[in-house]
Amino acid sequence: MSASLPVVDRRPPPWLPRALVQVVIAAIVGVIAFGILGSLRGIVSTVLIAFVLALAMEPAVNALVRHRWRRAVATAAVMVGGLVAVVALITVFGNLFVTQLVQLVAALDEALVAVRAGLDPALAGQIPDRQALVTEALERYGADLASGILGIGGVLASGFITATGVLLIAFYMLAAGPRLRIAICRPLEPMRQARVLAMWGIAQDKLSGFIASRVVLALVSATCTTLFLAVIGLDYAVPLGLFVGVVSQFVPTVGTYIAGALPIAVAGVQSIGLGLVVLAWIIAYQQFENLILSPRVSSKALEINPAVSFVAVIAFGAVLGPMGAFIGLPLAATAQAVISTYLQRHELIDSALLRDDPVTRGQEPT
Repeated sequence: MSASLPVVDRRPPPWLPRALVQVVIAAIVGVIAFGILGSLRGIVSTVLIAFVLALAMEPAVNALVRHRWRRAVATAAVMVGGLVAVVALITVFGNLFVTQLVQLVAALDEALVAVRAGLDPALAGQIPDRQALVTEALERYGADLASGILGIGGVLASGFITATGVLLIAFYMLAAGPRLRIAICRPLEPMRQARVLAMWGIAQDKLSGFIASRVVLALVSATCTTLFLAVIGLDYAVPLGLFVGVVSQFVPTVGTYIAGALPIAVAGVQSIGLGLVVLAWIIAYQQFENLILSPRVSSKALEINPAVSFVAVIAFGAVLGPMGAFIGLPLAATAQAVISTYLQRHELIDSALLRDDPVTRGQEPT
């Protein structure tokens, strides 16, 4: 008598249709949420930058509040003081840039006249003078130049509107102060309140440390560059040194190149040799700062791996623009500090991959 084979139920489980419906609904909701976030990208980035700015300025506001200033007045004083400093720097650097640009154009004109005077009259007649070059450039590129100027005007207007929004939101956050944290913590359980406030404190410490380290590096760079430019006899040594210090530290990614370009151009107007000397100084000081000074100044403020910091600058810059690149480092350091605070750690196993010694490389220890 043969044993009967078990009957296999090939019908789908009863929970499968409901699971499929839930997956489809979740996908639709995800697509809609992604589209909404994409549309609100500008608002989200504005609020995030304002929040970071408020955290960075809050220690100064708290210091004034401890001296019996009203919080709103202290916030206004700190923000107005910062704006005045920024406007003053832009004014100084703008005047310097325009002056040097005029001198550069005049030097090029004199060089062109000297070249024409030193050539044979037949050859000199083939080289157009300055007026002819300007006329030809306007005829060929005038339309593109006009559209470019209009585009720059639109970018400046958009940047002004965004900056105004950031400052207003940051002002309201700073003026609220503890009331904002009370409103955030009120719906949360005591344990979650403690975690939120702890992360808030970590973020504030990291941002304050980041700003402090940037200020120290900017002061050292400005002082050293000013002294060097004064020693070699370059004009405008003080404003150029300030420009190098501020731009190299507070403009993300390309700040070093922009900071070095202006003094090199100014020196090149005086003489090519002087421009090469300034170029050598910029390169040498940058190596000193990257290898010796910056690791010591920023080690405690931003304990973050260089590869992680580079990726953070690129990622936040791609999402939030230039300001995102600037706040990428403190945000990445804050996230790393929060994760290391709350991440559970375990004892490491014994493995050659966790050691950096001759045994790891398959060699006998000497």
